[in-house]
Amino acid sequence: MKILANDGISQSGITALQEAGFQVLTTTVAQEQLVNFINENNIVGLLVRSATKVRTDIIDNCPTLKLIGRGGVGMDNIDVAYAKEKGLHVINTPAASSASVAELVFAHLFGGVRFLYDANRNMPLDGDTKFKELKKSYAKGIELRGKTLGVIGFGRIGQATAKIALGVGMKVIYSDPYIDSATVEVPFFDGQSVSFEFKSTDKQALLGEADFVTVHVPAQKEYVVGKSEIALMKEGAAIVNAARGGVIDEVALVDALENKKLSFAGLDVFESEPNPEVKILMNPNISLTPHIGAATGEAQDRIGMELATQIMALLK
Repeated sequence: MKILANDGISQSGITALQEAGFQVLTTTVAQEQLVNFINENNIVGLLVRSATKVRTDIIDNCPTLKLIGRGGVGMDNIDVAYAKEKGLHVINTPAASSASVAELVFAHLFGGVRFLYDANRNMPLDGDTKFKELKKSYAKGIELRGKTLGVIGFGRIGQATAKIALGVGMKVIYSDPYIDSATVEVPFFDGQSVSFEFKSTDKQALLGEADFVTVHVPAQKEYVVGKSEIALMKEGAAIVNAARGGVIDEVALVDALENKKLSFAGLDVFESEPNPEVKILMNPNISLTPHIGAATGEAQDRIGMELATQIMALLK
């Protein structure tokens, strides 16, 4: 049986599938050629990340296809309900990339409070001629310790982010309409751990209390953080989005940054991805990464193995 990993898969996942008797193809097939490629090669399993879309055209026109797998959490690029109606297995890897995304959130936060996003742009240009001026302009950093992190969406990734925040010494509050309460266990290198109990709070209350906000929700029809939500945030607060483009109103975000309502933002995902707006890319108060939340070797190994395990259970 042939599996097409159209957006790639870790070698550990390939090896596990091959040892189970599957043939794994890692050719990247253009979206418009997928139907023909799947049919010509009798593909039974299609694995994607965020780039490839699996819509009704593929589901309806690929009779050999038995399984669709998403290497990651969000499945907004797959017509999940329709695929299941047609009898296909649809799988994802909700736990595999949580720690990697959480660490990226804190990369943006640490970089933001010490102006690294801007310093890394300006030091190559002016570091040799304006060193003292740059030093002075970046001299008003703040610490994360003792500040309040508001987490909107408290699933696996939201809770993984909370663990880091707790380890840093931050207060954590969260808002999630589906999770009334949660226990977060923070493990340490020597086997010890500390548990923290949380209860969901109102989103508006969270926005008014948090020094920093991080969003961890699936793609939505409407903005989760729009103009009215930003208006509720503290003066000088900051926000990070490593969830999905379109969760935050980017026009309202740019306005808030330009008006000094917010101090900085960190974006790993974008409304118009994969062609982010120039106003976003050029804004000096936005820390930017190109949708790399799950892009660590460790996360990709976990994703590959989790996909392989599910595929073997469902198709063998």
